[in-house]
Amino acid sequence: MKITRVVILMVGLVLVLGGVSHAGKDLDAVLKKGFIQTGVNGGVFGFGMPDEKGVWRGLDVDTARAVAAAVFGDASKVKFTPLTAQQRFTALQSGEIDLLTRNATRTLSRETQLGLNFVTVNYYDGQGFMVPKALGVKSARELDGATICVLPGTTTEQNAADFFRSNNMKWKPVVIESTTELAKTFFAGRCDVLTSDRSQLAGTRAIAPKPKDYVLLPEVISKEPLAPAVRHGDDQWRDIVDFSVLAMINAEELGITSKNVDQMLKSKDPVVQRFLGVVEGNGKALGLDEKWAYNIIKQVGNYGEVFERNVGVNTTLGLERGLNALWTKGGLMYSPPFK
Repeated sequence: MKITRVVILMVGLVLVLGGVSHAGKDLDAVLKKGFIQTGVNGGVFGFGMPDEKGVWRGLDVDTARAVAAAVFGDASKVKFTPLTAQQRFTALQSGEIDLLTRNATRTLSRETQLGLNFVTVNYYDGQGFMVPKALGVKSARELDGATICVLPGTTTEQNAADFFRSNNMKWKPVVIESTTELAKTFFAGRCDVLTSDRSQLAGTRAIAPKPKDYVLLPEVISKEPLAPAVRHGDDQWRDIVDFSVLAMINAEELGITSKNVDQMLKSKDPVVQRFLGVVEGNGKALGLDEKWAYNIIKQVGNYGEVFERNVGVNTTLGLERGLNALWTKGGLMYSPPFK
């Protein structure tokens, strides 16, 4: 009996130290490991790719770090698994990874047939086409008969087929599973066109031997709401991942940054007080430490900081906020109340 009581006390202590109580099955597995195993792309500059020193960088990478900051109070408590488009969902379903932050489009079939839960979108995108400037093509409607590099097992492949069929054009797909190998194939001239989400095309162009030799055509042929995903079955884990993304958006709305967050702890605004955990409640609701949102912003930054650091106008990608601007600035980024 004494041994049983000791074990129960030890388990309770571990959960309290981790900032979480009454964990669900997936969250419990994360807590026991002491880190979050996260599936990422591995080959898209600006979203998920190791730098020259082997340090993982990117918007999707920082999203995973935000979740780690919320759960453990330490954004470094995450390990990354590079996955191809065909591997990503199987890896999540099988439990090989705890979280998928790999520029994955939320769709009805993926939520239902694959048993996944997508959370708040961390990048609104759309599919496009990239061609060598020397090809002289100005529009995707000039691509009849073109050879096109595309990843298998993606919405990209189906969207391209629909686009060519609806415009009464023919195309010859060159299907390659790896994002890195697909880019190499395109740069080697084995296909006329590369099609993917426009953010991914921009990331691919950024690592081209001569980036200025390639242009993105103006057409956007699909809606691609890219979002992190978890497995069905643990609502608490889903809520934590979801509100970790929302916390970065909410912080930007409130004007809270990684640089001023300590000063904002002194704010008399009750909305700010609740958000940063000065007034308790939100942490308890999620089963986290009350400083969970503070830890995200202090260690990772708000959404605007993450965007500008990885893909913004002053980076190699040079992407405008566009749809990813706050709703107050004409974009789609909008957070529900934190109360």
